[in-house]
Amino acid sequence: MPAGKQLAFTRQAKQLSIDCQDRPGTLSKLAKLLGESDVNIVAMSCATLGAQGTVHVVVDDPGRAKKVLDRAHVSYTEQDVLHVELENVPGCLGEFAGKLAEQNINITTAYGSAVKGCKKATVIFKVSDLEKAARIRY
Repeated sequence: MPAGKQLAFTRQAKQLSIDCQDRPGTLSKLAKLLGESDVNIVAMSCATLGAQGTVHVVVDDPGRAKKVLDRAHVSYTEQDVLHVELENVPGCLGEFAGKLAEQNINITTAYGSAVKGCKKATVIFKVSDLEKAARIRY
């Protein structure tokens, strides 16, 4: 990692995965449903395969989100993931992924974002050993 830069935080989080049809308005409906119940989406990813899609979300209140989805009869699965905030500078993601590899932790899914000019980047990892990954520090 570049000198003077450090990991901001690493914590375990819940990811909710919703299988849905790949058509216009699907993400809008889901995001509005959560937003109208004051559930903030802090990270999300969408992927499609044919006519089907999956939306993965990490939210600020997983319990409330699950109640909202249950009331709306939206089926979902829940996974434990690693939520990492890194310095938004070149090399930080590679350094952190290297720390996981050094501990023999496999990354099976990852997605993240950083806005140009922001000091932090948010990355979500699904890993082979969440407990060990959550203890990694610089």
